[in-house]
Amino acid sequence: MFETVLVANRGEIAVRVVRTLRAMGIRSVAVHSEADAGARHVREADVAVPIGPAPAAQSYLSIDRVLDAAVRTGAQAVHPGYGFLSENVEFARACEKAGVVFIGPPVAAIEAMGDKIRAKRTVMAAGVPVVPGRTEPGMSDDEVAAAAVEAGFPVLLKPSAGGGGKGMRVVRSEGELAGQIAAARREARGSFGDDTLLVERYIGSARHIEVQVFGDAHGTVVHLGERECSLQRRHQKVIEEAPSPLLDDAQRAAMGAAAVEAARAVGYTGAGTVEFIVDAHRPSDFFFLEMNTRLQVEHPVTEMVTGLDLVELQLRVAAGERLPLTQDDVRLSGHAIEARLYAEDPARGFLPQTGTVLGLREPAGAGVRLDSSLAVGSVVGTDYDPMLAKVVAHGADRETARARLVGALGHTAVLGVPTNTAFLRALLTDPDVVAGRLDTGLIERRGEALTAAEPVPPAVYAAAALYELLEAEPAGPVVDRWDVPDGWRVGEPAWTVRRLQAAGGEPVTVRVRGRSASAEVCVGDGAAASASATRDGDELTVTLDGVTSRYAVVHAGGQVWLAADGRVTALREHERLHAAAEGAAGDGVVTAPMPGTVTLVQAAVGDRVEAGTPLLVVEAMKMEHVLTAPLGGTVTELGVTAGHQVRLDERVAVVTPPAADEEG
Repeated sequence: MFETVLVANRGEIAVRVVRTLRAMGIRSVAVHSEADAGARHVREADVAVPIGPAPAAQSYLSIDRVLDAAVRTGAQAVHPGYGFLSENVEFARACEKAGVVFIGPPVAAIEAMGDKIRAKRTVMAAGVPVVPGRTEPGMSDDEVAAAAVEAGFPVLLKPSAGGGGKGMRVVRSEGELAGQIAAARREARGSFGDDTLLVERYIGSARHIEVQVFGDAHGTVVHLGERECSLQRRHQKVIEEAPSPLLDDAQRAAMGAAAVEAARAVGYTGAGTVEFIVDAHRPSDFFFLEMNTRLQVEHPVTEMVTGLDLVELQLRVAAGERLPLTQDDVRLSGHAIEARLYAEDPARGFLPQTGTVLGLREPAGAGVRLDSSLAVGSVVGTDYDPMLAKVVAHGADRETARARLVGALGHTAVLGVPTNTAFLRALLTDPDVVAGRLDTGLIERRGEALTAAEPVPPAVYAAAALYELLEAEPAGPVVDRWDVPDGWRVGEPAWTVRRLQAAGGEPVTVRVRGRSASAEVCVGDGAAASASATRDGDELTVTLDGVTSRYAVVHAGGQVWLAADGRVTALREHERLHAAAEGAAGDGVVTAPMPGTVTLVQAAVGDRVEAGTPLLVVEAMKMEHVLTAPLGGTVTELGVTAGHQVRLDERVAVVTPPAADEEG
């Protein structure tokens, strides 16, 4: 077995790999960019090596710098995690040349499965069914368009290189083709350095089911059951579970056997995942999508139902050991469901969010697992993927696992960075999800029912006001009439009035009087309620009209952050919020909906545009967002160029309507 292993990744996956290395007594080496110098994976590894600036191309994607760190620290092997260099055939070759073991499949397997076109042909030859479409390499835009028309709409455009939903586009009519092909090529080129596209029939009532396979260098290949990954947004998985609620034993065996044949076809060793698309109404009809030649984000659900440590198996196979099990030894126990925690705002179209983790509440309890990169003080920026953590729950059956996960998310809170926690809880309580009626279009169909920002409950405003009262009170007893908290008067307490406002909401008047141990609170037009509050570190306990609630709380940057039941609310004084918003977007002003980089400018000052005309593209955390004209008129201001870094809500363009233009 290896003595030292370098983890060529960051975030929650690096933390998770280090955990297994420590359990096996193997020395771990972390690499990090300048932006990640204080990151959790750096602190938890035995050794850490800086490898360059924040941009991934100059650090985590630099083969030379990663291998130099491996050689300098005496690492005999490199674990690539997922993303970054994990499926990079040149990196696997470079490891071999440097005498460092690449913990992954052979170069030939990566090459065969890394190109979706070649992968389809390979598995077809092995008798594995594939989705109808055209997969010829090097198709021009006209040929891609012709293939789409031939397949019949809707069709799916997919980059041949890479995965994770990057560059995928569903095209529903011929009129959309030109724009969607250009966008898909641009995103594929930016994400993978290769803009080759293939065309597949789009299966509308589709379920996404993948099979975990494992092979060793001694000819053994097994599957460890399937995972259902149908709950997706923009082709990106959100919730994953094992086993699938759709399949029966016969269907499970057939799909598992097909996955094993696909792996055998390329001489696969190590951990891999064979992905299938399944007709929700005919589960026996399944088609090969692709093979991921690495560990998957969602591997914890397989670990929880099999009792296996997949990272340990990877290490043992890479060291030349035989797999310690045969297909007959694989047993699935119970059910597991995983939710991906992202730094994003569902109410704003899931736009990536940034910030510093000011407070953290993590779930625990029977059957609950957390894979996380977070710690108080962690900085979430725009340089990397917005996934922060994974919350996983296991139970004897699916309903037990689902209920545990909903409860675990209710005890999960990241204060200082907006996340999708509340959205995940809403999704897991959707009637179709509860019943196991899943498909890849469910989230899109539900739309605002899952993503609309709910009004802040009055109790949260009351808790914020009581917290501020606690902060204002002296630490000891009141000794004279001048040493009293704000809002008191000689003889009797008076009301202290505050106007609190959540981002995007209207200001709410909150009145409070008394001491924190015995106060009265009135929110808006509501009646006064008896209240008390105490604080223990970052936990605030509030009793309001006899009902006690507990909040994670932190006060920073002029805001009070409160978290309870999986929901985080940031409140600040209305006057401060209003002042910060002076000069904000008017009817024709276009602002950046997220911090990021301008990748394309499609308009110029003086252009006449219609409402909805694309003006520019902003990219952050591997996601593109097209900014469009909010109304028809003339572009009178355009303050950015390609490559420009923009801040959240930064003013980037102005469209002046015709009437105003003529008056000017």
